[in-house]
Amino acid sequence: MKASRHAVRSLIVLNITALISCRNQEAEKRDSIPPPAAEKIEHKFAESGGTRVDNYYWMKLTDEQKNAEQKDEQTQKVLNYLNAENDYLKSKLAHTDSLAAKIYREIIGRIKQTDESVPYKKNGYWYYQKYEQGKEYPIYCRKKGSMDAAEEVILNQNELAAGHDYYSISDLSVSDDNRLLAYGEDSVSRRRYTIYVKDLVTGKLVGNPIANTEGEATWANDNKTFFYTRKDSVTLRSRWIMRHKLNTEASQDKAVFEEKDETFYTGIYKTKSNKFLVIWSGSTLTSDYHVLDAGKPDGIFAAFSARERGLEYSIDHYKDKFYIVTNLDAQNFRLMETPDRSTAKPTGKKRLLTGRIPCSRELRFSKTTLC
Repeated sequence: MKASRHAVRSLIVLNITALISCRNQEAEKRDSIPPPAAEKIEHKFAESGGTRVDNYYWMKLTDEQKNAEQKDEQTQKVLNYLNAENDYLKSKLAHTDSLAAKIYREIIGRIKQTDESVPYKKNGYWYYQKYEQGKEYPIYCRKKGSMDAAEEVILNQNELAAGHDYYSISDLSVSDDNRLLAYGEDSVSRRRYTIYVKDLVTGKLVGNPIANTEGEATWANDNKTFFYTRKDSVTLRSRWIMRHKLNTEASQDKAVFEEKDETFYTGIYKTKSNKFLVIWSGSTLTSDYHVLDAGKPDGIFAAFSARERGLEYSIDHYKDKFYIVTNLDAQNFRLMETPDRSTAKPTGKKRLLTGRIPCSRELRFSKTTLC
């Protein structure tokens, strides 16, 4: 009996030793795999009174090179190196594949596969998005009048994403007549969106796509003009606010505003009252706004107040007044109001202070409440 027990123990020890030895051999094999070495090609930049050297500048590709079906020599060279990096990663982490799959299944198992967002009402329609079992992207829907009405799918991102390794939809914007849907599409992962307009009655795209944008379109009240933000092609900073007329070429679009300060970003939105179009510019410490009657899209945007370093604020419109959340004489921000015919920064006794009200920086309105 003692000999038998001793034999069992010996067998267990041998199995454990063999398992450890096998794992050590696998680890040694992984450690022996050399990482790919990127070629160094000196590229000099003369800037800021000196010279900077970037040995890996050859990896920088243009969006045209990335999107081209026929890859040029430089693009193929970059792809070869990136594929080598990916192969190296897979080899080094191959022993974790089963664990990664287990963790992935656990994460997916905790996510509700069939789900809907909370609907919100706008201009006579209830809007919401939903996810279906096994689908990766949302389906955007609306119902007219009530949630008991027939469902209308306005955009199915799963269908649009088919055939793309990466796909993203930005802000969806519906015209005031509820017929036209503008949305931004990025299939490269550079956050350079192309804006498309869809006729929700016919289901077809109308007009011409607009490339190199932030992906958000803001409609004027004429249902044929919208404004969008165009990016600087080099820095990708939002720089210009453009005006576009439906069924015209994007090359004919006019810049109604340019943010020349490289520390600022810019964009455009419509107030909750639908009365004004608002161009915003912002940096870390400073806010700036220009406004235009949304019913007069061909007009000129007027400065809401003079730009002042250190002055931060946000604005929205309700009935006949602008409401402002600002740090003017208020480190933790306060709420102010001004008639929509007089928006300059208040001075002296003309300050239009409604009180030092703790308030979030986003204004929300209803028939009886503010903020």
